[in-house]
Amino acid sequence: MYTQNDCIRDTTQHIEHVRENLSIIIEQLHDRAQHHDESKLSEAEIDGFTEYTPKLKNTEFGSEEYQSFLKELKPVLTHHYQENRHHPEHFSNGYRGMNLVDLVEMFCDWLASTQRMANSDIYKSIEHAQERFALSDDLVHILKNTAKDVFRI
Repeated sequence: MYTQNDCIRDTTQHIEHVRENLSIIIEQLHDRAQHHDESKLSEAEIDGFTEYTPKLKNTEFGSEEYQSFLKELKPVLTHHYQENRHHPEHFSNGYRGMNLVDLVEMFCDWLASTQRMANSDIYKSIEHAQERFALSDDLVHILKNTAKDVFRI
């Protein structure tokens, strides 16, 4: 017979497994936070980002001018995407090749980008990304819910 003590034992064991699993995710997220976009400081990327970061910062996200700057920056971006798995372009199958940790870093990256750009917000960024990367409606809802519920935006 399954007793209350059995239930307590099993539930306690389950809680411990969840804690261990969350700790693995937290450790990986901490590592991503410590090393995010370090390739931008490399010889292969620093000159391009030095020139184009202020241009992009003062341009409306998704505008013709913004797209033109991205086109000019393409060789640097190609290297950047190869070195950083939080970008859908890193994978041959786009965001479908990403894991949950990649998606969290990607979202935080998009949010930080909107925080430094003129006339930009995370919801516009998510909608633009949906078109650009063919994000599923479900993922878009999750990203928007994260902005609303976690970041209170």
